[in-house]
Amino acid sequence: MRKIVSFAHVSLDGFVASTTEGMHSLGWITMSEELFSYAEQRILQTDTALYGRVTYQMMESYWPTAAEQPNASPHDHVHSRWYKTAHKIVLSKTLLEKDHPNTKIISSNLSDEICKLKHGAGSEILVFGSPCATHALMAENLIDEYWLFINPILLWQGIPLFKNINDKTALTLVKSKIFASGVVCLHYEVQRNQS
Repeated sequence: MRKIVSFAHVSLDGFVASTTEGMHSLGWITMSEELFSYAEQRILQTDTALYGRVTYQMMESYWPTAAEQPNASPHDHVHSRWYKTAHKIVLSKTLLEKDHPNTKIISSNLSDEICKLKHGAGSEILVFGSPCATHALMAENLIDEYWLFINPILLWQGIPLFKNINDKTALTLVKSKIFASGVVCLHYEVQRNQS
């Protein structure tokens, strides 16, 4: 069965976006070639991305043509190629599939629709950032793994990563990596009851 994997940058105090610099400000995220390379290795193992509407629209405005820009980095070339071929799933009540080819829009029956996807063909499904979508998936206990890139910063306020959790959730640390920048990647699996 396919897994839903939350793939997110987070501040040490648990926020995925700063509201003090604008609703979706990500300028606090520490980036490096080492981090790009590590994340890209993981991303290239999957063929499906899940986004909330806002994150999807940001991705659509940049990644399809990122490799064509005169100052495109090696990361831009690799991720743009991957993005164009990846299956995309968007949680949105306003977008229409007919306007977004090669993209599946889920606007209702979230748990049923995600369960169908999990039982379908394909790789794991990576949820990129997308705090509102992540909160909706958390509320239904649909996330199976977390890849958290903990940034060495305290934001004090913002959009929290963890919200709408309805029960205690046990996690198992699978892997960790410390980057020279001070970012720490923690890979956790959600422990499911085996009964």
